[in-house]
Amino acid sequence: MLERVQGTINHLDYSAGAAEGAPLLVMLHGYGSNEKDLISLAPMLDRRLRVMSLQAPIAMGYESYAWFPIAFTDAGITVDRETAARTRDLVAEFLRETVESVKPAGGKVFLMGFSQGAVMNYLTAFGSPELLHGVIALSGQLPDLPEQAPAGFRELPFLVAHGIYDDVLPIAKGREADRWLQSNVTDLTYREFPMGHEIDGDTLELAAAWLKARLDRIDA
Repeated sequence: MLERVQGTINHLDYSAGAAEGAPLLVMLHGYGSNEKDLISLAPMLDRRLRVMSLQAPIAMGYESYAWFPIAFTDAGITVDRETAARTRDLVAEFLRETVESVKPAGGKVFLMGFSQGAVMNYLTAFGSPELLHGVIALSGQLPDLPEQAPAGFRELPFLVAHGIYDDVLPIAKGREADRWLQSNVTDLTYREFPMGHEIDGDTLELAAAWLKARLDRIDA
C-alpha cells in the first residue's frame, strides 16, 4: 500500500506486507528531488519493513525540494549551515512523533539517504542517535563534525557507499567519511562501486542485504 500522508514533513508511506509494529526505514532524497524518488526502491527491500520517504521542506521548483540551500562556487559547494541545523531538528521531531505513533519494532528507525539526504542522515545521527537503529549513507559527505561524538553514536551501525566516478560529490568525500567513521563507530560497512552520482543495482543489493541482517537481529 502506498499513500501520501500529511504531517510535520510531507512523506509517502509504503508498507506492502509489513505487519503492525514493523521495523521502520525512513528515506531522505537528494537535492532537487522529492519524496517520490527513493520510495520507488521500497519494493526491492525486505518486505518486513515499513518504509517512509520524506520530502524536504524547501521548495525549489515543481516537484523539486532541498533540505538546505547550497551554492556552487569556484571554491566548491557552500552550505547554509543554519538552515541545515533547523532542518535536522525538524527531521528529528518527525522521527520522534512517528516512533510514538506507529511504534516500530525496537522503538527506533533505520535511516537511508542519498546525496544531500545522506548529509541529513549524518546530522540526525550526530544530534539524535537514540532514535536510530542504523544509517545508510549513499553518495553523500560528512557535514561539519561535532567536537566529540555524542553518547550512543559510536554504537550506531553505518553503511556508506559511493561511486568511484561521482562528479557531484567526488569519491574523496566517501573515503573521508570512511576514515572518520572507522575511528568513531564500531560497526561500519564501506563500499565503492564503478558508478557516478547514483544508486545502481549493486548498491541497492548491498543495502538490502545490510538491512536484512539487522532485521534478523531484531526478530531474534
